[in-house]
Amino acid sequence: MISARFQVSFEGFTLDLDLQLPPRGLSVILGESGSGKTTLLRCIAGLQITDESFLKVGDQTWVDSRQNQFLATHQRSIGYVFQQANLFPHLSVAENIDYGRKRLKQSLSNSKLADLIQLLGISDLMSRSARTLSGGEQQRVAIARALAMEPEILLMDEPLAALDWQRKQDILPYLQRLQQNLDIPIIYVTHSLQEMAQLADHVVILQAGKIQAQGSLSAILQRPDLAMNQQADAFSVWPVRLLDHDSRYALSRVGFDHGELFLPQLDILPGQNFRLQIYARDVSLTLQQAVNTSILNVLTATIISIAETVPGQCLIHLQISEQSLLAQITRKSQEMLNLKVGMTVFAQIKGSSVFNQR
Repeated sequence: MISARFQVSFEGFTLDLDLQLPPRGLSVILGESGSGKTTLLRCIAGLQITDESFLKVGDQTWVDSRQNQFLATHQRSIGYVFQQANLFPHLSVAENIDYGRKRLKQSLSNSKLADLIQLLGISDLMSRSARTLSGGEQQRVAIARALAMEPEILLMDEPLAALDWQRKQDILPYLQRLQQNLDIPIIYVTHSLQEMAQLADHVVILQAGKIQAQGSLSAILQRPDLAMNQQADAFSVWPVRLLDHDSRYALSRVGFDHGELFLPQLDILPGQNFRLQIYARDVSLTLQQAVNTSILNVLTATIISIAETVPGQCLIHLQISEQSLLAQITRKSQEMLNLKVGMTVFAQIKGSSVFNQR
């Protein structure tokens, strides 16, 4: 567990927060520009002077201002990945990765480093000059360099912000591998809801230097009081497994706890786990299971809550087995169907609107 409490004052801005982060997995720090995301990372790294601070990583206290205890940045076991890769252009990829590793008494063993290089898909880049790499390749090398020092925490400050859309799509699968395979906590700063949806296990939302909300990804996505869940593009995220393909109809069948969905055919091998992003606007509700309908995905659901997010629109929180699902419908539809908490309804999900997150 990471326990942190920081107070920092600037002209016109104060960071004042108290948070608990899990000891494994990827925690996304989400917020608009100026909300304090990077300042928080700098506090964890020991790069920011604070008015008051406390930081405990596992059973080690790194900072306790009340006890005049402060572990210097170079003594903290952290890896830091910035928006820009900041590689040494005159060195090869292998030399960039080894640069910090050679200066530490403890770093990844050669065998573990080889596994990391394979995980990040940079084996074929090792002999190349850093200046010849694309933006996405540079970031993967920067991640490898940070992890080669075997840190206890990996800090990532908007690592995809400088990349175009295609480069982001290229590197996201590698970040998902890290999220699934690393045994250390990753603290990942972003303002992108898509990156949060694809990567987060835990979410902390900052607003004007304070914590607006924190919790698991599923818990955050279920809160109708949060602005991101009141927008037209509110969504749910489901972990699923690809079961098989139906080439005759160009469909893929995916499974989740006690259920399955049909989607347009995916370029994924059977047995692979991934996430689906289901937009609330593409979920409709009926009181009786429809017949003679073109929608293939009709699931029995229980209404958990109903909230009017904007005038005339309702956000319905549904439970389907172990999964939560959001449906966005009009207030008129809610009243016509007389929908109430606790009712059983049928949720219709258009397969063509489900966003595949690999």
